[in-house]
Amino acid sequence: MLRLTHENNYNELARYINLMKIIIKTTNLKLNQALKNFIEEKINSLEKFVEIFETEKYFDSFYEKGKPRVEAWVEIGKETMHHKKGPYFLAECQMRFPKRSLRSTARAEDLKLAITEVKDELQGQLKQFKEKITAQTKRRARVLKKELKLSPQARFYRK
Repeated sequence: MLRLTHENNYNELARYINLMKIIIKTTNLKLNQALKNFIEEKINSLEKFVEIFETEKYFDSFYEKGKPRVEAWVEIGKETMHHKKGPYFLAECQMRFPKRSLRSTARAEDLKLAITEVKDELQGQLKQFKEKITAQTKRRARVLKKELKLSPQARFYRK
């Protein structure tokens, strides 16, 4: 969560707010404020993985206003109105990144449990995606280092 201090300026706040956009859709349910806050809290906890895309300019227009880098579509609802037993609450979330789209679906007897399952599944997918990007970067660096033709006396020191 962003804490506003005197050091934070308007541009940092605007950049933070523009990282992820959450769209919530309900089916056979009414969305109250408590449920909306719960969904936003769970999905916003995934925002720390969005730092991968901070360096990229994504759909910036002439006026420096663009689409958010990450969009999350969350759909919650009851599958049927007549069932009283079993997992009949449904939660789905699709997150769109500049280079990839992730999707997760869960059914449970409790709506909050289904939302938590969706968040956990997306978190695992995001960790895997982040590790893949860092591994590709390291691999490229190793290849570049091999391609450099240096004398045998040259040494690389780590800091």
